[in-house]
Amino acid sequence: MAQHVLDKLQARFGNVILATHNNLGNETALIEATRLREIALFLRDDKEMVFNMPIDCTAVDWFNKREVRFEVVYHIYSTTHKQRLRLKIDVSENDCSCPSLTLVWPGMNWHEREVWDMYGIRFIGHPNLKRVLLYEEFQGHPLRKDYPLTKRQPLMEMRNVPEVPTQIAPPPSVLNQP
Repeated sequence: MAQHVLDKLQARFGNVILATHNNLGNETALIEATRLREIALFLRDDKEMVFNMPIDCTAVDWFNKREVRFEVVYHIYSTTHKQRLRLKIDVSENDCSCPSLTLVWPGMNWHEREVWDMYGIRFIGHPNLKRVLLYEEFQGHPLRKDYPLTKRQPLMEMRNVPEVPTQIAPPPSVLNQP
């Protein structure tokens, strides 16, 4: 379906595209992290590409299965051409960072924060990289394959959260009466 997207990426970026495959309509490009933003901008802005909708960002932990432990996976979509594309970036355990794509697709903000929270992969250039699902004092990253199942987290005192007054709107039938 979108094999031409993979072909154009390889023609434009050459060796930066480490591998591609097209299996059952799932077009995937494994790319070097150093040029991730440049490739993302090209995919978003090129008239033949127009990948203007970020779908998801996640990670895979290949603990003890591959030499490079982590893989960051971006899913993007072109609403113009009705095509999906998956971008994969290998992330080593020693560096454990990847360029952020929030400047290209602001919709990736929370997805990258979730990957940071669950896997501990830092996104360089992210405007607000902090936990989104767990509390700040949580130790570790629970979706890593080596996270201990029986690990206890530090107990936290109950926090005082100011109560926000809520106003319940009357039903629409009351609003429409003369």
